[in-house]
Amino acid sequence: MKDKYPFYLANEAVFKNQDLEVTNKYTGEVATRVAKANADDIDKAIAAAEKAQPAMTAMAPYERQAVLDHCVKRFKEREDELAKALCIEAGKPIKDAKGEVARLIDTFRIASEESVRINGEVINLEISARAKGYQGMTKKVPIGPCSFISPFNFPLNLAAHKVAPAIAAGCTFVLKPASRTPIGALIIGEILAETDLPKGAFSILPCSRDGADLFTTDERLKLLSFTGSPDVGWELKAKAGKKPVILELGGNAACIIDEDADLEDAIERVIVGAYYQSGQSCIGVQRILIHRSIYDNFKQRFVDKVKTLKSGDPSDEDTFIGPMISESEAKRLHGWIEDAKNQGATLLCGGERNGAMLEATVMENVPKDADVSAEEAFGPVAILYPFDDFDAALDEINNSRYGLQAGIFTRDLYKANRAWDKLDVGGVVIGDVPSWRVDNMPYGGVKDSGLGREGIRYAIEDMTETRLLVIRTPQ
Repeated sequence: MKDKYPFYLANEAVFKNQDLEVTNKYTGEVATRVAKANADDIDKAIAAAEKAQPAMTAMAPYERQAVLDHCVKRFKEREDELAKALCIEAGKPIKDAKGEVARLIDTFRIASEESVRINGEVINLEISARAKGYQGMTKKVPIGPCSFISPFNFPLNLAAHKVAPAIAAGCTFVLKPASRTPIGALIIGEILAETDLPKGAFSILPCSRDGADLFTTDERLKLLSFTGSPDVGWELKAKAGKKPVILELGGNAACIIDEDADLEDAIERVIVGAYYQSGQSCIGVQRILIHRSIYDNFKQRFVDKVKTLKSGDPSDEDTFIGPMISESEAKRLHGWIEDAKNQGATLLCGGERNGAMLEATVMENVPKDADVSAEEAFGPVAILYPFDDFDAALDEINNSRYGLQAGIFTRDLYKANRAWDKLDVGGVVIGDVPSWRVDNMPYGGVKDSGLGREGIRYAIEDMTETRLLVIRTPQ
């Protein structure tokens, strides 16, 4: 990691200041300093994006593909640097960091493939006598300059899920990365600056939240895509005016372990789903509903396994649980655990905090309206609940203000199909945890989990508009 990083304004590195300190999330020490943008910088970036849009629209699909292919090549060359930066700025265990870099590469590769197959269609308009001789055709055109706000927990890949489809679709953009974890996005900017994108096509601007209103309110921006907390997301939507808004928000994902599940397999997958990157994932397993006939067996084996997870320095290859993003977040979740205990919950393991480190925690008998169950924990906590009836368990999953993804471990095809029909979520994963995601699938939620879908082809749909051509042949 370098001693200092610029922001990127209209494709160019700007070493304006070193006002933003980025800490090593494990040691708490300042790791590097980053240039911080102000409202004037944001205004200039939006003006540049608007000015560059005609040139971006005019780029041929193969030219956009070449930009994306260059990024894939350079990300591969800088894999170790990107992973180490993630480990430091996000406190992400190095194995998880390497996995995120692999997904960054996948995301840009998929966008490269999709960039040359953004197609329209021919429409038969002769549906009645009055339409005889009329023919219709559609094409997809870029929606225009886009505004992106990305979160701290996947600072590379969740930025990539906005940036890569925008380039594929031919949209200029301004990106605000999370202030706690801006380095990955700035390295993406450094690599984009090596390409032939039109001057002004992109800006990447770390800035304070209270200085970033233009990302939401400016009418020159034609789409807002935000990933983060529900409270912030819905507030931004209310301020966004006429522009479409895509929201990827929170969750308190549930997983059913039915009586016919392969317990060994289910336990291994739920361990990953609940404690991967210290539980800081909006589709991390939070609520585990286990058939009563196997509940005690699952509980004992699961708790025994959780107790073996190694916590500590995220740069150590054997570390599974690293720090949470900040001590304040660890305190918040530790407080929720203590509140649940005071309401009668049983702590089966973990529950202790040391600074930003929170132990991998398992609880049972948690009141369903306790914050640690009803809200998004966003940390290394999993809650066990027994169930007797599969359909009642589906109802319990739906008993949440969130609806992102759900996981179902069952061998019964009819139950799997019933879950798909009945669950009010964006995605149902059979035979695995809700935390599973691959980067070309439609990903997003309902209710307080958001609006719209990511996944490159689906994001391109949002970043383009359908333009109709009608041709009349005189009869």
